[in-house]
Amino acid sequence: MLDMIAAVLHQVPELALFLALGLGYAVGQIRFGPIQLGGVCGTLIAALLIGQLGVTLDASVKNVFFMLFIFALGYAGGPQFFANLNAKGLRLGILCLIEVVAVLALVLLATYFLGLDQGTAAGMMAGAATESAVVGTATDAISKLALSPERIHTLQANVVTAYSITYIFGLIAIVIVTSQIFPLLLRINLREEADKLWAQMGGADADADALSATPEMVGRAYRISTGAGRRLDSLQHIFAGRASITRVRRHGKVLPLSPELRLRNNDEVLVIGHRPALVAAEAILGQEFADTQNVNMAVSAIEVVLQQASLVGQPLRQLALPHGVHVAAVVRGEHSMPPLPDLSLQHNDVLRLYGANEGQELNTAIAAIGKRVPTGDRSNIVYASIGIVLGVYLGTFAAKLGGIPFSLGTGGGALLTGLVFGWYQSKKPGLPGIHPNALDMLKDIGLATFIACVGLASGPQAIDLIRQYGVSLPLMGVLIAVIPASISLLVGHFLLKLEAPILLGAIAGQQCSTPALSAVQNAAGNSTPLLGYTITYAISNVVLPLMGPLIVALAGSVQRASL
Repeated sequence: MLDMIAAVLHQVPELALFLALGLGYAVGQIRFGPIQLGGVCGTLIAALLIGQLGVTLDASVKNVFFMLFIFALGYAGGPQFFANLNAKGLRLGILCLIEVVAVLALVLLATYFLGLDQGTAAGMMAGAATESAVVGTATDAISKLALSPERIHTLQANVVTAYSITYIFGLIAIVIVTSQIFPLLLRINLREEADKLWAQMGGADADADALSATPEMVGRAYRISTGAGRRLDSLQHIFAGRASITRVRRHGKVLPLSPELRLRNNDEVLVIGHRPALVAAEAILGQEFADTQNVNMAVSAIEVVLQQASLVGQPLRQLALPHGVHVAAVVRGEHSMPPLPDLSLQHNDVLRLYGANEGQELNTAIAAIGKRVPTGDRSNIVYASIGIVLGVYLGTFAAKLGGIPFSLGTGGGALLTGLVFGWYQSKKPGLPGIHPNALDMLKDIGLATFIACVGLASGPQAIDLIRQYGVSLPLMGVLIAVIPASISLLVGHFLLKLEAPILLGAIAGQQCSTPALSAVQNAAGNSTPLLGYTITYAISNVVLPLMGPLIVALAGSVQRASL
């Protein structure tokens, strides 16, 4: 049976790619408590196993898909990367600096004492730092070394094997320490600290399950009794901008709204706003009723990019919106932030506005914030292609740093042009760019296909590397994940004085570990860790891949010095 499968795969090697993708993503979805390997690591494991049959793909397949992935990675992260180049972002960026310096130092020490080759050193860095993009930038850098094709192939295979081993142990380590061990070291109850921070930022008392299981923005109808005699402007003050009366019906007629309008007994009103604010509205207004046909109205949800410089750094509560318009969500990069009143706004945040179709209120809100995000679902292939071409060309240039030859390579060049093109498109929302859904697809299929190709090519040599280093690779995977995180914990707690949920989220972000963020959020009970995660994630997700060519160059220098 196995011989028949091998014969088919050798005849049509493309089948091995999709088999690795299918099996890998199936394995990657299996959850072991808070641990989930994910599709990329699962694909690598599947490809290494299938690669034992000696099935390989043309190298051009790997290169093309890596270019697509690394450009899309930069494009998606560009707006937030540049938005975080401010005082607050650079303050948390100290943790990213700790991550890079500590990881480089630990990998180079391991290279010296364990006698690692450049491929194994680079793979160890990629896996222990849980940054898959380093695999691509490092293998690209290795391909440009003045070595024989056989030696280059061996080093590239070692990158993948070392990555697969150290990634698993590094991932498990960072998930456990951030969500379980670090709160114990800080001597805190993480859930209590997160609830306290949530309340300080203006969040309503509600459990995390309720917030995620019900919509943030709702509309409800009330028959006025206890609210009789109140003016609309006084009610707007009571609701603190979290809800608005958008329709008043009296004796069968809809009244024009004005701040001076005073409610009367049996008036029927429609209130639209954040769900937690409407929970208490019945005690303020009167009994809620179900038949809303006579007071109902159409509403719209639109997205606007924040570009007004005067709003950057301001809390969400300071955003002066027209009556009946509310912020339903704040999307920062790839993450949806909790729309709390004290959430500090950042440049290029995408605000999802919710309001009535009637009148000019939504247009007024757009003009006050920035520019509306186009609603089309098409992507500009010309724009993306130009970016990739420029990035590949940029990667051909080389320079010497301290006598060590260094080049961005194809990956680093495409990453940088992706950053710039993504940032520029966010500044010009009307410019046809790449749709977010298309970006997600490019990143997922690009990285997974690249990993599958190198895994298939590395399969026959994987066992040899594991035999050579034994438990050294798993142990280094744990140490390289935990030591930088521990240093950041000390610096963030004692020097930066960060709140625990934000600090733990930032540590997960410096490691670019979404599973660690999920574990911290589960332990915290709300999404406050995102406040730290988005900043460090945006920085590390750009800086760490650029370390691929650097670790190859430095590891080669250390290796020669140890001989």
